Amino acid sequence: MLDDFIISALVTLIVTVDPPGLAPLFLSLTPGMTPAMRRQVAIRAVLIAFVIMTATALGGAPLINALGISLPAFRIAGGLLLFTIAYQMVFGGGQESKAETAEKAITEDHIRNIAAFPLGIPLMAGPGAITAILLLAGRAQGDTVRLGVLIGVIALVVLTCLFSFLLASRIARLLGVTGNVVLTRLLGVILAAMAVQFVIDGVKAVMAG
Repeated sequence: MLDDFIISALVTLIVTVDPPGLAPLFLSLTPGMTPAMRRQVAIRAVLIAFVIMTATALGGAPLINALGISLPAFRIAGGLLLFTIAYQMVFGGGQESKAETAEKAITEDHIRNIAAFPLGIPLMAGPGAITAILLLAGRAQGDTVRLGVLIGVIALVVLTCLFSFLLASRIARLLGVTGNVVLTRLLGVILAAMAVQFVIDGVKAVMAG
């Protein structure tokens, strides 16, 4: 069961955050920066995203309980939200939406706080990732081992983002426009299947209760 949880958490977060897909956006957000400056931005953005995701994993479930929201209800709502993100990824809206967010941030903040916004939030620790983490934390059911595993998976995913940022130029050239499109569509299909499973689990829990 723990192996299943690890695999589910890793695949869900990798698909939701999409580190390779963030590489071209990172390049577009850091024009004219030296490699050293880009490295600093990447490290700071990853740390910010890790703190937000970890706080969500540790404190998200008690928060929704305090608001009177049952976990099955949140699973259904979260699954539907993830499905809309998957739909955008499959039919061409996800990456364009991220690009629009990045372009808006460049105009408004002029790269001053680029590590925090939009790299840390919402491109890494975005609504989809936060929803997925809340759902996974709910599946952990307060088990410290599973919560520790979830935090470890979060660390692995943000480190993958860091490597993607540091290798952004090479990844963009390697994948090309077609490769980025194909990868986004494939990840969208996987995320859609996981979103449906979250909804099914939530409905089963409601019926059982």
